[in-house]
Amino acid sequence: MIAMAQRVDVSEDAAALLRRLREDHGQPLMFHQSGGCCDGSAPMCYTQGTFMTGPADVLLGELEPGTPEPVPVWISKAQFEYWSHTHITIDVVEGRGAGFSIEGPTGNRFVIRSRLFSDEETEALEPVTTG
Repeated sequence: MIAMAQRVDVSEDAAALLRRLREDHGQPLMFHQSGGCCDGSAPMCYTQGTFMTGPADVLLGELEPGTPEPVPVWISKAQFEYWSHTHITIDVVEGRGAGFSIEGPTGNRFVIRSRLFSDEETEALEPVTTG
């Protein structure tokens, strides 16, 4: 039996930054991946409750970066239609992006690394939940 495939993961460097942000802000975190262009298509990190999800959003999964609670990752339904066949890893690079993501002042920015799911992974995907 094949285990359920995860749609989203986090790199070790991004997990370390998430732990730092969780400690600095003292609140649970979340991501939202929009369908904008340029930096508008970068994953945006917020404290939970700062960005409100709704029926036009899909929960890709929850990251376990070593924070006291999981970090949910949301994506707009429209963007999910394009990326539903793609495994996403949230990573971090040096540099400052545009937008409202809370890592900006650290001199780093979150980015997406992606790859297509294998046929076996596609068969083992969990259904998604909408906001």
